Amino acid sequence: MRRDEHLDIAYTIRRSDRARRVRVRVDAAEGVEVVLPRRAPEREAAAAIRQLRPWIERRIAELEQARAAVAARGATVPYLGRPLRLAAEPGRARVHRRGDTLLVPAGDHRDALERWYRRRAHEEIAPRLDRATAQAGTAYTKLTIRGQRTRWASCSSRGAMSFNWRLLLAPEPVVDYVVWHEVCHLEVMDHSPRFWALLASRWPDYRAHADWLRRNGGTLVL
Repeated sequence: MRRDEHLDIAYTIRRSDRARRVRVRVDAAEGVEVVLPRRAPEREAAAAIRQLRPWIERRIAELEQARAAVAARGATVPYLGRPLRLAAEPGRARVHRRGDTLLVPAGDHRDALERWYRRRAHEEIAPRLDRATAQAGTAYTKLTIRGQRTRWASCSSRGAMSFNWRLLLAPEPVVDYVVWHEVCHLEVMDHSPRFWALLASRWPDYRAHADWLRRNGGTLVL
């Protein structure tokens, strides 16, 4: 762990053979991380911290707000915009939903809860993806549910779709926006003006939902 003595920001450095430029990440679990190309001098990390200080401080503040919002949920978790109450049952190994209640294992139930969200993510996203591609006149090749650290979803050049299970912690329209975002990538793989025009024609409110995800993405944790 390093600390910029002038800015009082602690950060770690990670070397990457794949990195072509200096990148700075601010993560709730890992703090501030500077990714350096393998041969870049270490002083470039400190320079990046100084240059990006306002953005880093905003991200740290956003993450602190996100932690407070998660703590305020109490014994509930969000599911597509609705709170579900958690009820612990001794001897239970799997999570089961009963109305607006989730029956969870006693003790630390986060792993079991994540497995439940992963299963439900496939069930929620697959029909949305099928409807969107049918409406767009396109097709995807595969759907996988993952727990990506930095992405909510992705679409490969071969039409393989990947979605983050944490999206189910967001309101339903936000999930629909992400689905349409990736469906548009079946036609335009980049984020050129042509892509954004296509997305606007398919999902006119995309800006509001993209902004919600940017501001509240840090709260989409168990």
